[in-house]
Amino acid sequence: MTVAYLALGSNLGDRADNLEAAARSLARHDVRILRASSVRETEPFGVSDQPRFLNQVLEVEWAGSPQGLLRATKAVEAEVGRTPSFRWGPREIDVDILLFGEEQVATAELTIPHPGLWERDFVLQPLGELRPDILKE
Repeated sequence: MTVAYLALGSNLGDRADNLEAAARSLARHDVRILRASSVRETEPFGVSDQPRFLNQVLEVEWAGSPQGLLRATKAVEAEVGRTPSFRWGPREIDVDILLFGEEQVATAELTIPHPGLWERDFVLQPLGELRPDILKE
């Protein structure tokens, strides 16, 4: 089992319900949620002319590969109702893999640690709530 950290974000529809629905869906995909950060309301990143986000980070256990977890997160996004949009556009749900144990991945489909992790307070703050040691590195 690998401990991983997932970022959840939603700024369309019932944002809180979307976060909860994503957590339920992750469990159905054999992602075991260990802990969850508090939920924060944040300004949009990249494109400011859109609704505010609710963001949260989950600490999870996963028995498979990083690519398998990516497939699970994409399935969760579809199940919660994510519709196609533009880069940094509004979304019903976004599920990003921030960290996957100590592994580093660099493929066309997946980069771990998440490439924007260290520049995005809306992810760093809830991650730091679960892993304060991460912010000291």
